[in-house]
Amino acid sequence: MKDYRTIAEDFHSGLSRLGKDIPQTIGGFGNLASGAVENGTLSTKVKELIAFAIAISARCDGCLAHHSQAVFKAGATRQEVAEMIGVAILMGGGPSSVYGVEAMHAYDTFSNSEMNAPKSA
Repeated sequence: MKDYRTIAEDFHSGLSRLGKDIPQTIGGFGNLASGAVENGTLSTKVKELIAFAIAISARCDGCLAHHSQAVFKAGATRQEVAEMIGVAILMGGGPSSVYGVEAMHAYDTFSNSEMNAPKSA
């Protein structure tokens, strides 16, 4: 079973290191990412669910790790994630069913650990 917490940490630290080499590119990507998921006509939660579905279709472990954490933080419930996975499977067939299982595992990794973590003041 994949460790999505480690995958997320590796991605974020690697992106930070890469940002030192190509700061304009990574900074621009960060601005794009922030702008794309900010609340608008569509909520951040809906936008993160869309991104999470695309991560399933693209079969991208780093994307699953990042967006599973982001979708949980945006307030998506496990049932909302499950229904999104159903749509991703509809659109992507068998490979999306495999990554749908991975996506739920990634979501559970963050929701279970963060729900039980002490709240910061």
